[in-house]
Amino acid sequence: MTEQRFEKARFAAWLGIVGNVMLTVLKAVVGLLSGSKALIADAASSASDVAGSIAVLIGLKAAKKPADADHSYGHGKAESIAAIVVSVLLLLVGLEIGLSAVKTIFRGVEAPPEWYALIAVGVAIVVKEGLFQYSIRLGRRISSQALIASAWDHRTDVLSSIAVLLGVGGAVLGDYLGQPWLYYADPAAGLFVALLVLRMGYRIVMESVHVAIEHVLHKEETEDMLDTAQRVKGVIAVNELRAREHGHYVIVDIKISVNPRITVFEGHEIGKCVKQQLLRRFGHVSDVMIHVNPYDPGYPYKNNVDSDQSEHPTLLH
Repeated sequence: MTEQRFEKARFAAWLGIVGNVMLTVLKAVVGLLSGSKALIADAASSASDVAGSIAVLIGLKAAKKPADADHSYGHGKAESIAAIVVSVLLLLVGLEIGLSAVKTIFRGVEAPPEWYALIAVGVAIVVKEGLFQYSIRLGRRISSQALIASAWDHRTDVLSSIAVLLGVGGAVLGDYLGQPWLYYADPAAGLFVALLVLRMGYRIVMESVHVAIEHVLHKEETEDMLDTAQRVKGVIAVNELRAREHGHYVIVDIKISVNPRITVFEGHEIGKCVKQQLLRRFGHVSDVMIHVNPYDPGYPYKNNVDSDQSEHPTLLH
């Protein structure tokens, strides 16, 4: 992970932590004072976001470490592991607030929450949507799996807060209209929040596990890479190209064929040109492993010159 990428991701994580701490306190205090079960459940969800953002910071710091003897391909998968931690926290919190809401419904609701609970929910919706938009755009721009997971965590809070807004609003309206049965809208909203959290947690954990487990890109995903390598001057054929995800980046293994009558040095230079082109044209590619093979000398060698290769050494076929 580059220093600039790390700093941007760390700022977003800290922004999420500060925002979630403030919202957790706001929701918890107002929820207790107003008697809103849904708002208290929403506060628990925001509290899990604080822990999730801290997990993201830990993952980002680990992913920044360079390759070493035990991790020859770097620590990129640390971000995916951090995303899994966020997901597990979501699942646990969703289960807890869901059970709490069900117990409240069965025990019965005697009074609605106070009206000012609506103000706290409105503030939470605006703040969390802003955090989501910032985090998701930055996460996609710098290809951070953990930051994207954290962004969807913010979006879960937006959806849950909207549900809380409807639940609290319905209960308050029930008091105004003299309809006590509407009081149940508040704990019902809390149960809906729990289901949203569980659904989002499951989605993120499945995506994160998919990335954490080494995934080989499909043929259609590597066609541009293969074409780029084939167009490098001196490459007669690309025998094999495999690309695999390693955390937020991709590692490419490629076998190329060159004129068997050229020197080892020239073959090495051709391979180096291929590597430079792939790294330059595909920002998500972090490393390229090249194997150079001799081509059948009876083949009518071509001169497939790419106009973009002018900065590379000219190699005879």
